[in-house]
Formats: sequence, C-alpha cells, structure tokens
Amino acid sequence: MSDTRLVYSTDDGDQRRRQPTTGREAPALPRDGVVRIFREKGNRGGKTVTVVRGLPPRDLDAVAADLKRLCGAGGSAKSGAVEIQGDHREKIAARLTAQGYSVKLAGG
Repeated sequence: MSDTRLVYSTDDGDQRRRQPTTGREAPALPRDGVVRIFREKGNRGGKTVTVVRGLPPRDLDAVAADLKRLCGAGGSAKSGAVEIQGDHREKIAARLTAQGYSVKLAGG
C-alpha cells in the first residue's frame, strides 16, 4: 500500500503564519498644522490611551513630559505621536490650545 499523501511534516511549518504581519500603523494625517487628539483602545489589552498626533518632531519630548505631568499618568513619545495612559482628551486639548497649537478632537 503506497499512500503518497503527506500527513505531517515540520519542513515548511504553518503557511498561515508565514504571511508578514504589519503592526497597527497610524492613519496618514494631513499636514495642515492641526494637532489631533485621539482616544484609542485597540491592541492595548482594553486599556484606553490618549494619542496626540501632528506635533512638530522637535516638540515631542517636551510636550510629552508636560502632558504626563498635567494628567498624572504615564506615557511616551514614539513614532511621531505622544501617548498618554487614560482618557485625558479635554485636559490635553485645553493645555495645547493655551500653548498656541490649533487642536481638534478626533476619533471616538
């Protein structure tokens, strides 16, 4: 009895997992000088994070430190955005408006 159908092999592995996976990328924002403040929960274990996009790259670290202090929360400045733990959109919008930025609340 010659059964040529392959039953099990470790040579190639699972082909479904071979497809390149891209991380969640931020949507492309228009470069109109408006700072947009998003509330996101996706890919964060159900935790809410406030994300500020559209700031000039030279201001990211200073603004991140100021906003973390204002909100009393952790956060970081990475990949062109400032992420603050928790939902602090209104506080952040008020602070950035007072600093002279044009601000819009975006997203859910």
